[in-house]
Amino acid sequence: MPGPVSPSPLIATKPRRKAPAGAVDCHFHIFGPADRYPIHPTSLYTPSPEANIKNYQAMADTLGIQHMVIVNPTPYGTDTRCTIESIGIFGKDRAKAVAVVNETVSDAELRDLDKQGFCAARINSLMTNSTPVSEMQSVIRRIAPLGWHLEMYVPGEDLPGLEKTILSLPVTVVIDHMGRIPTSRGLDSPEFQSLLRLLSSGKCYVKLCGYRSSVQGPPYGDLLEPAQKIIATAPERCVWGTDWPHPRREGALFPNDGMLLDLLSDWAPDPKDFHRILVENPIRLYRFAS
Repeated sequence: MPGPVSPSPLIATKPRRKAPAGAVDCHFHIFGPADRYPIHPTSLYTPSPEANIKNYQAMADTLGIQHMVIVNPTPYGTDTRCTIESIGIFGKDRAKAVAVVNETVSDAELRDLDKQGFCAARINSLMTNSTPVSEMQSVIRRIAPLGWHLEMYVPGEDLPGLEKTILSLPVTVVIDHMGRIPTSRGLDSPEFQSLLRLLSSGKCYVKLCGYRSSVQGPPYGDLLEPAQKIIATAPERCVWGTDWPHPRREGALFPNDGMLLDLLSDWAPDPKDFHRILVENPIRLYRFAS
C-alpha cells in the first residue's frame, strides 16, 4: 500500500535571474483530484493533494516558465488521464508529456497519446509501477515510428553496462536526473565518464535536474562541478526541469524551485548557455513550435 502523504510543496522564491521568454520546465508531475484519478495500489508514495495545476502554475509564474513537459507520475502507472487533462488545461501549444507505457500498449493507444501531446516514453528501473529496462527494446519498437524519444531513469551505476545498448538505439535518449550519480563518486568515476560519453555521442540529452544526486543536500553546492562539466561537454544537449512537487525527495526539506533555477544560473553563467538549456534545446527536443 502507498506510504504516508508527503508534506505540502513550498512556494518558490523569486530567482535571481528569471527564466527567459519561452523557457521550458522539462520535468514535473501533476496529481489529482484523488477521487477522479486514484493512485495505483503498488505506488511507493501518496502524493500531496496540493500538487495540482493551480499550485504548479503559481510556481512556474514565479520562475518565468512558459512551456512545460509533464512526466506521467509513477503512482498512476500507465494511466495517463490526469496528464491528458492537464495538457488540455495548460494548452497543447504550451504543454507536452512523457508517457509510461509498457509492451502491451496498442498502436492505436500510442497514436492517440501522440495526438494528445505526448512525445516520449519513460523507462524507470528505480521505482515500482514503472516500465523496467527489460521492456526497453519492445517499447522502442513501438514508439520509434512516431518520432518519440526515450527517457531513462536508472541508477548511475547501471550506465556503463547500458552504454553500448543506448548508443545502438534508433531513437534519441534523455538521461533523467543528471544520471542519478551520487556526487561522492566523482567526475572520474566509470558512471560519470559513461554519462559524458553518451552526451558527447550526439545521441543523448541530459536533464540538469540533479538535486537527487547531491550528497551534501541544500544548497547543493556539490552539484556545481559535475553540472558545469556536463554543460561544457555538450551545452546543446542539456535541458532543465524542476521535478516539482519533488516526490520521494531525500531529506526533510522540499527543494525550493527558485533556488533550483538559481543553481542553473551558477552552472551556466553564460547567457547563451542559459538560454540554450531553458529554451532552444527543449523546444527542439519536445517538438514545441518555435
